[in-house]
Amino acid sequence: MAGFLYGASTASYQIEGAAREDGRGPSIWDTFAHTPGRVRNGDTGDVACDHYHRWAEDVALLADLGVGAYRFSIAWPRVQPTGAGAVNDKGLGFYDRLVDGLLERGIEPVPTLFHWDLPQALEDEGGWLNRETAYRFAEYAGHVAARLGDRVGRFITLNEPVVHMAQGYAWGTHAPGRQLGLGALPVAHHQLLGHGLAVRALRAAGAREVWITNNCTPVWSAGDETAALVYDGFHNRLFNDPVLSGSYPDFLMGGLAPHIQDGDLDIIRTPIDALGVNYYNPTLVGPATEEGDLPFEIRPIEGYPATAFGWPVVPAGLTELLTGLRQTYGDALPPIYITENGCSTEEGVADTFRIDYLKSHLDAVRAAIEAGVDVRGYFVWSLLDNFEWAEGYSQRFGLVHVDFDTQERTPRDSYRWLQAQCAKTSNS
Repeated sequence: MAGFLYGASTASYQIEGAAREDGRGPSIWDTFAHTPGRVRNGDTGDVACDHYHRWAEDVALLADLGVGAYRFSIAWPRVQPTGAGAVNDKGLGFYDRLVDGLLERGIEPVPTLFHWDLPQALEDEGGWLNRETAYRFAEYAGHVAARLGDRVGRFITLNEPVVHMAQGYAWGTHAPGRQLGLGALPVAHHQLLGHGLAVRALRAAGAREVWITNNCTPVWSAGDETAALVYDGFHNRLFNDPVLSGSYPDFLMGGLAPHIQDGDLDIIRTPIDALGVNYYNPTLVGPATEEGDLPFEIRPIEGYPATAFGWPVVPAGLTELLTGLRQTYGDALPPIYITENGCSTEEGVADTFRIDYLKSHLDAVRAAIEAGVDVRGYFVWSLLDNFEWAEGYSQRFGLVHVDFDTQERTPRDSYRWLQAQCAKTSNS
């Protein structure tokens, strides 16, 4: 695909380590991971892939891979240890060096400003349940852009706000570990308000492009279309509609309206330059079989291969998702970049399962492009094996194998396969 952007993605808490170095403040994931019983095997991100000290080695891996861009995230508590106030020069200096190192190797830096590691001090004041966090996020975005904006043209505001809301605040399986059920809906609005305010702050600082990355899934019905529509509203439309259309799904307004102030939706709808889409699998939804807050139940998808995580491998679901977005939003849909797609496997360096996975999903992207969807790039999750949130180090998504005892990096066969795809694109 000529002109198509290939990239690889990572996230700060998952790879950086150096949790207490150079003035970095604690994040909600530091607190969560150090709480017994929260993370498999008691794993933490204290060291992770030690990327903070080994970033030059990882940039060399990216350069050898041949990708045109690297999507990483900036740790808010590294930049502002308490989420507000003065900038920590040493923390932001790390990203200065990383950006320069990428550019020297011909790789475009595409930083995400929030990939779930909220400063703990802000969580102590209510976190994303607190409207003020949206304004603190915009200030932080402005600080980052002021320092990096002369060399970074594209910024991503939020990563997967639906996952952070659902697993962090509704179900409690991720940091900060709250179990609020539908009481987590204000988290959605405040994250999106923060996004809109950050878009404006980034533009004021001269950013060329601003994206948001949403986790999207095609929703399949298991005999109850209403349940499927409700789930689609919670997972997809709650986060896409206000950004692209300036409104929330009507059936969710009861939980959202008390938190929406005049002008909020105009801020959230501030135009973006691209929509980042993270895709892993469809979701099969049936009617709820037990009483509770939600009128749906997620069912297992049978009859497909599964990743080591147990997620079904359905490449056609990505084509379905992309064409569905085009059908739903029409001309309001900006260009799309697949900002995450990948799989965990139990294979070693010879990871034929991952190669098949990547090839089939790139074919699915190609089919969407041929159907008229403006998809401009594809970022693999992930460059490195890393700290996989509540699963600790038990799931391996990396194109590069990491020995967490020695920190030795070993490119897998999938790395070599993608290297060949990147070479074809650069030569076409």
